[in-house]
Amino acid sequence: MRDALAIGDVPIFDAPARSGRLRAMAARGLGKTRSAAGWVFGLASLVVGLSVLAALPILQFLSLGYLLESSARVARSGRLRDGFIGVRKAARVGGAAVGAAVSLVPLWLVASQARAAALLDPGGPMARGWRFAAVVVWALTCVHLFTAFARDGRLRRFFWPFGGPVWLYRRLRGGGLYSAARDGFWEFVVGLRLPYYFRLGLVGFLGTLVWLVPPSAMLGAVPRFPLLGILGAVSLAVVVPGLPFLQVEYAITGRARALFSPRTVRGRFRRAPWAFAFALAVLLLASIPLYLLKIEMVPREAAWLPSLVFVVFLAPARLLVGWAHARSGRRDRSRHWVFRLLGRLAIVAVALLYVLVVFISQYTSWGGAGSLHEQHAFLLPAPFWGE
Repeated sequence: MRDALAIGDVPIFDAPARSGRLRAMAARGLGKTRSAAGWVFGLASLVVGLSVLAALPILQFLSLGYLLESSARVARSGRLRDGFIGVRKAARVGGAAVGAAVSLVPLWLVASQARAAALLDPGGPMARGWRFAAVVVWALTCVHLFTAFARDGRLRRFFWPFGGPVWLYRRLRGGGLYSAARDGFWEFVVGLRLPYYFRLGLVGFLGTLVWLVPPSAMLGAVPRFPLLGILGAVSLAVVVPGLPFLQVEYAITGRARALFSPRTVRGRFRRAPWAFAFALAVLLLASIPLYLLKIEMVPREAAWLPSLVFVVFLAPARLLVGWAHARSGRRDRSRHWVFRLLGRLAIVAVALLYVLVVFISQYTSWGGAGSLHEQHAFLLPAPFWGE
């Protein structure tokens, strides 16, 4: 065999073929590493994006709708990984945001120098020179940003600007640059399905609020009507265990009446009592420490930081709720009554603890008794609705 190494008459390997296999393996490894890094960056961008949306009035429903859809997808498939929706698209958006922010740094530096020169030498040559430099850098930055976004908006386009002018010149000569950029941007925005997530979050919010408002209002009446407060606490402890699973039913079916079908949830609980108890315990216990962030109102410009903690705590719990729902769909008959009893006891204990924390929160939260209606475990993943 040509180019083979051998011991006696037995060839060991073909040197060029082995080198090609090593290069192919290295290329595959590098590709998988880049893909994994991109996925992690997309996940971080997704969490930050959901946190920012959760801190914005009206747009908060997009964040809630995403969490409901993620739990619904896990409930359909039974796989937790299916709940990470749009991670690659989030990487595109996050990369574009980071790239644009970095691209604006030179303009910010030159503009700050121009302002300083205008203070030190008003109308003088130094001020005029820095003002002219700021205009030039502004024009170059605009061209650079437009080119980076028009190419595809990926992060590397912002950090490697040298190919941009050549590409822009060729596209302008070929024609169709504006229409291609417009259609690509519109296709990307439509793929985000923002109206769907908004409707899902809004209807889920309103339907859940119907369940929570009466017991929360009675719970807030403890100072004037103690017996009414006790009735509210009991009612909330009864309502709370089924709410996340009713939300999953609604997200799966898309019908608002699914939010008011507790019989369906009870039937599914009988088939997977421990899974339901575990998912509910994680959701409620993960929401309890977050009440500490509601002790004092944060500044409006930093409102997304508490929301970031809320999303990080509650998003995995939402996935577990979908997983428990999927577990119940794999069985066609109820579990033994002993398992159901133990599951109910665990749910009762966790629900009572949650109600106690909610009751105390009206005395520790910035919003007072109004905070009883801000139950982020089921509603918006934000400490304050108005922020």
